[in-house]
Amino acid sequence: MTDPAAAIRIEARWPVVLAILSVIALLTAMPGRIRIFPVWFPFLLGTLVIVPTAAVGFVPGKPLWLRIERLFIRLFFVVTLVGSIVSQANLITAMISRSSEISGVQLLTSSIAVWVTNVLAFSLLYWQMDRGGPEARTSGTRVKPDWLFPQDGASPEDFPRDWCPAFLDYLSLGFNTSTAFSPTDVLPLTRRAKMLMMLESAISLVTIVVVASRAINILGS
Repeated sequence: MTDPAAAIRIEARWPVVLAILSVIALLTAMPGRIRIFPVWFPFLLGTLVIVPTAAVGFVPGKPLWLRIERLFIRLFFVVTLVGSIVSQANLITAMISRSSEISGVQLLTSSIAVWVTNVLAFSLLYWQMDRGGPEARTSGTRVKPDWLFPQDGASPEDFPRDWCPAFLDYLSLGFNTSTAFSPTDVLPLTRRAKMLMMLESAISLVTIVVVASRAINILGS
């Protein structure tokens, strides 16, 4: 009898792990005045996410680890999102009060860190939620898509019929949403996808227009 777990095609996890490590580094590098978490907290949170993510590829019992990974990545997104919003609020407060505790360089680098963290966090969530998750996509499970990629409508001569988006495709989606403030080549199909993209764009817009512009003004004065 065939083991159902053996039929699961596992997507490579190293880009996901690199994204998680990048978020940890960015959250840790923020000035104490800006970040809301103690310096050890991102390491603890990242470990909780990376362990099941790595276990998916190397440990038996993949369906169980996939469920754990799905839960912890969504938890990671929520915590990171809250941290980014609060850090952004702290940046704006420092900007308005012209506090001497944070310099123009710190304001600029912190705004960049918030922006990059925003891109990575949303990319991880998009990757985990679309079409039932990475393994549902690679295994050909029929789940309603949240986004329509250009490759979905390409001819078989250009892309195979079993093509499915991987993490780097969702990273591109997250990056484009944060820079263009609107859909580009990937179209949202569901209401939850549209709302998430609106939220990501709003955070990015505030970070770039309000915080980064003020930091550049301080440095230029």
